[in-house]
Amino acid sequence: MLGLRALQGVVLAGLPSIAMTYVGEEFGEGSLGLAMGLYVGGTAVGGMAGRISTGVLTDAYSSQVALAAIGAIGLLGAAWFAIGLPASENFRPRPFDIGKLPRALLRHARDPGLLCVFGVGFLLMGSFVALYNYVGYLLVGPPFDLSQTAVGFIFAVYVMGTASSALMGRLSDGFGRRGVILLGVAIMLVSALLTLSVNLYVVIAGIALYTFGFFGAHSVASAWVGQRAAGERAQASSLYLLFYYAGSSVVGTLGGLFWDPYGWYGVVFMVSALLLISLLLMGILSLVVPAQEDNDGRA
Repeated sequence: MLGLRALQGVVLAGLPSIAMTYVGEEFGEGSLGLAMGLYVGGTAVGGMAGRISTGVLTDAYSSQVALAAIGAIGLLGAAWFAIGLPASENFRPRPFDIGKLPRALLRHARDPGLLCVFGVGFLLMGSFVALYNYVGYLLVGPPFDLSQTAVGFIFAVYVMGTASSALMGRLSDGFGRRGVILLGVAIMLVSALLTLSVNLYVVIAGIALYTFGFFGAHSVASAWVGQRAAGERAQASSLYLLFYYAGSSVVGTLGGLFWDPYGWYGVVFMVSALLLISLLLMGILSLVVPAQEDNDGRA
């Protein structure tokens, strides 16, 4: 099981970087933010549907039935993708040369603007996963005492990510990426504090708003990477996703060190600190990427 899960991770890891590159190449400046927002919104719908459906199928039948259903959906999606995806119009094939990969990655790693965006992706994804990893423990204990099924359905707030990805992607097309990312981070910071409430409805509202802010900021940052990269956009997107998922693994695990001694207050403190650091990175980004580049799409 662990070996197959690892193989699945290797295979799936390449999909978002190629998808982000395809969107960056095929959509013009006036619609790129919205297009990337819709793509990221689709990942939110998938995350929500997958978590809820597997929980229901596992309760009704077994984990094997749930996994088989997800696998069948994946095969159908792959077939639909292969048949329905329009051919790329702006892609220019080049001979495969593995020796060029380290140079391309190093070139991207030397760009301070890209490094700031990579860091923001690391911190935002890490804080998002940490909050979702440990909020279940909060909600099944006192004073809420929710069932596991009820906690599972809280993932329905992922739909907020779909709305925010499209909305904030569109806003970035008109008002610039920096300001929209700052707005998303600010929403995350305020909503994390809302989850400290002892009122269940306020906590759920905080989780929903946190999801809204995260997916909005992530969709804009994803589009920014593809536009700022001077070349080898697929490699730039891959580096962003490397930091993004490293944040999920590292910070998602680190949250346990705060949960054990300090409970939910410790998790919220850690998440808030990471979000403040991401604001600092955005400040550094404003020094290395002129505002004109942010607004006219050359960043």
